[in-house]
Amino acid sequence: MKKHIAAALFAAALYTFAGAAHADCGSVSIAEMNWASAGVAANVDKIILQEGYGCSVELVTGDTLPTFTSMNEKGQPDIAPELWINAVRTPLDQAVSEGRLVIAAGILSEGGQDGWWIPKFLADAHPDIKTVQQALEHPELFPASDDPKKGVIYNCPPGWQCQASLGNLFKALDGEKKGFEIVETGSAAALDGTIANAFERKTGWLGYYWSPTSILGKYPMVRLSFGVPHDKAEWDACTSVIDCANPKVNSYPVSEVYTVVTKKFAEKAGVAMDYLKKRKWANDTVNSLLAWQTDNQGTNEDAAKYFLKTHEDIWTTWVSPEIAAKVKASL
Repeated sequence: MKKHIAAALFAAALYTFAGAAHADCGSVSIAEMNWASAGVAANVDKIILQEGYGCSVELVTGDTLPTFTSMNEKGQPDIAPELWINAVRTPLDQAVSEGRLVIAAGILSEGGQDGWWIPKFLADAHPDIKTVQQALEHPELFPASDDPKKGVIYNCPPGWQCQASLGNLFKALDGEKKGFEIVETGSAAALDGTIANAFERKTGWLGYYWSPTSILGKYPMVRLSFGVPHDKAEWDACTSVIDCANPKVNSYPVSEVYTVVTKKFAEKAGVAMDYLKKRKWANDTVNSLLAWQTDNQGTNEDAAKYFLKTHEDIWTTWVSPEIAAKVKASL
């Protein structure tokens, strides 16, 4: 009889322990932001937390400001996997200091990257070109369609903040005197089209772009240095201001991109927080993943599963072998 009682108590203890482990995660809501890299990240998190940790996961549509505001004021959703915090730096710092939100970790190992880029095939053919200044010495390498002797720099779409910075940097660098002109692309699709065209024709291309994106996964590009460190004061006062009177050469800031969670979630979901603190990937990894998604017309979930199947060397370092085995078995 005593053996039966002991066995029953042991079974009950195991059940209680398992329930507690599950309760550590419980129900989780994740913001599926409306841009590709963040949408794929949300689906990677969903699969790992759901299949590996036994969480009950719901994806909710998100965008930077609405998601941040909802998390800050209402405590929902629980997780924003990829929050570009430059746009919400001041209120985020306040929310963290007042105990409403927690920064789990940086999700992009190099941060988000803006700048002026050239094709890798051109950089390989001209290893002396490593800075924007060096590129501007060769307008013939970036020919205008109507005048091959004149160089062109492709601008970002109208209404984007980068139009101000590109115009000011062009002025600070004496781009016009060096034989260049700015080409307005009109839209993100048109900007992408100029890159695709340059690679098809194997002609030079110089202009504004950013990472991570599918285009840089499909068309290898090299980001040029401006030869000076980023000056935040100059950037805020002039570089980012339309038609600044006396701009100076400056470097683009590295965009800080973090996973942010609510304080309530951080306190209740220890196992999930352990994972989120370790989860990080490189821009090149994301670029290639987004290129696969575009080429295959895949959903965010499709791309997440493709990543988990083809990059075990990356994501298995984020979790224990036991958790990794559960995730693999689910794919």
